[in-house]
Amino acid sequence: METNPELELAYDFLENTGLNVFLTGKAGTGKTTFLRRLKERTPKRMIVVAPTGVAAINAGGVTIHSFFQLPFGPYIPGLSEAVGGEGKKSKINKFSREKINVIKSIDLLVIDEISMVRADLLDAVDDVLRRYRDRSRPFGGVQLLMIGDLQQLAPVVKEDEWALLKEHYPSIFFFSSKALADTRFVPIELKRVYRQQESFFLELLNQIRENKITANVLNKLNERYVAGFDSGSEEYIVLTTHNFQAKQINESKLYALETEAYSFKAEIKGEFPVYAYPTDENLALKKGAQVMFVRNDASPEKRYYNGKIAIVTEINRNLIRVKGKEDGAFIDVERVEWCNTKYSVDPDTKEITEIVEGSFSQFPLKAAWAITIHKSQGLTFDKVIIDSGAAFAHGQVYVALSRCKTFEGLILRTPVNVRSLVNDTTIDRFMTELKEHQPGSQLLKEARREYYKELLLEQFDYGTLQRRLRYLFFLLDDNLGRFYPDFVAKYRDANERFAVELYQVAERFKGQLKRLLEGETSRKILEERIVKGKIYFEESTEKILGTLLLLPLPEIDNKEVRKSIDKALKNLQEELNIKTDTLRSISDGFDIKCYLIAKAKARIEVPQRKQKSKKADEKQEVTRDILHPTLYEEIRIWRKREADRLKLPVYTVLHQKALLGIANVLPTNSKELLSIPGIGKKVIERYGAVLLDLVDRYRFQGDKK
Repeated sequence: METNPELELAYDFLENTGLNVFLTGKAGTGKTTFLRRLKERTPKRMIVVAPTGVAAINAGGVTIHSFFQLPFGPYIPGLSEAVGGEGKKSKINKFSREKINVIKSIDLLVIDEISMVRADLLDAVDDVLRRYRDRSRPFGGVQLLMIGDLQQLAPVVKEDEWALLKEHYPSIFFFSSKALADTRFVPIELKRVYRQQESFFLELLNQIRENKITANVLNKLNERYVAGFDSGSEEYIVLTTHNFQAKQINESKLYALETEAYSFKAEIKGEFPVYAYPTDENLALKKGAQVMFVRNDASPEKRYYNGKIAIVTEINRNLIRVKGKEDGAFIDVERVEWCNTKYSVDPDTKEITEIVEGSFSQFPLKAAWAITIHKSQGLTFDKVIIDSGAAFAHGQVYVALSRCKTFEGLILRTPVNVRSLVNDTTIDRFMTELKEHQPGSQLLKEARREYYKELLLEQFDYGTLQRRLRYLFFLLDDNLGRFYPDFVAKYRDANERFAVELYQVAERFKGQLKRLLEGETSRKILEERIVKGKIYFEESTEKILGTLLLLPLPEIDNKEVRKSIDKALKNLQEELNIKTDTLRSISDGFDIKCYLIAKAKARIEVPQRKQKSKKADEKQEVTRDILHPTLYEEIRIWRKREADRLKLPVYTVLHQKALLGIANVLPTNSKELLSIPGIGKKVIERYGAVLLDLVDRYRFQGDKK
């Protein structure tokens, strides 16, 4: 990492606290470099997303829409669907188990180019994270790192979309997100500019960035206006406001070269979306063409970088040789590969990994007499011609001006006026407020202490586990209590013991920990108390819940009831796994890193083994609530065969409560059979004789169990 106080402060907040961080700064202050090095350094489980395909590829991440499976269109807070074209609702896709596992195990979500993220998109992300994590906490409890410069490119919103959204948001910018308003985030502004070194030019850019436009600023800037200037052989790059302008310039310049044209087709494997192509699929070049490298050289020589301008000096079907405009060095360019990745969880290590879904192989070049201002974001040039007469979005001219290293390297094709320096007063107010709340070492110290306290108390909080156990017990009691009283009694006993031996003890223990943390107690005494607590709660949890959840569920023929019970059981097991695995991670005391790793791995859903369908003659385990288990099993086998013959669910033949009633009552005639719950006249007509015959045979065999 750079020895830069703001960068180190940002890393400390991300590493040692749970606060969200907004990392901003002028163009060229090292935001992208910080992200790259953060990925190498942080122990937290992180993923990187960005609003556009190219930005995502450059940041080594994926797009926000693809990762969170969000539809394109406005997201209205409070609705679980986004609104698509013509007011139609767009269904949110169902997530795979693999994607859910990744979401559940994230510690840190990095959003690059946050200036282009709309408020409603950030709230849609919050909706997904809450759905699969903690519903009560913004972004499901995930820490956010938002990187970007609000004085650069703004979000795109159509008039009809804003007509819907303005009822819910004061502005379209990310900081108007309702979820973000419920969090505390730390703004850190990077001060040191690495791109420009001229103090005069830096000051000029700063005044434009902060909307301090005076006549003197405009006059000084317009000194670089040259009417009718053409780059000629000076190897300038033209920055345009619209894509069609850049395309026209490049095509006309390439056509004007009287050398042979060559076309190089990209090699595309697997899935690689068109919108994320880093350069042309069919790259057309000639000798003499001005080109720009579109990625950094991965070799140790570091011969080129993203944005380096060069001239093609030699070209054939097997070779592209270029000469660097700045250094005059010759480079034999080779194909490179870009990867389209997705995030997954390694089944063995439970770590978040990147899986390559597809690749795009091409020469890392594109014709570069001109590119759009939008695509120039993040790049650095020596000589730039800016055609900003049609500037239409906030920040466009500032982005264009700040691409250039020096004031002398700048040429304006059209004069700059106040109107072309489009700025947004909403951003100005927001940035002014942020400057007044820059964090310092004292806030970091307090946040570190609060983070440790929050996670330690979370470790010994048994409230969620109690609520899930109680809910499961109520479900079982309501639906199975009458037919399986012994089975439900085990859950009643566990529920009562849990409340006294775990929940109430945990609440008192958390009170002790709070007092120890707030007092003058030594670290050693605190850690000894934590270890003793770990031993007690581990043993007590195992005694109360260890064998309970291993009990097989009785047969339940009502699909909706079975689904509800299965879901409640799964939720209880998931919370229990988190609690037991994190307790196990405590050795000599409480360690945040160990806790986060254990918690993330425990959250990952292990694929459940599907219960095999019982064959008609296969024995099924029954509970002690059934007085005559042999008869119960014979009737169950008969019911299964009859349902298979009719190709109907088993409960349409005979309800589970009726099956239990027959096996417990042993009816001797139709009247007694009719008195059993779940048996009506139609059942008597269809199956009365068969059922009574099964009971008679059982009696005759003398099985009185």
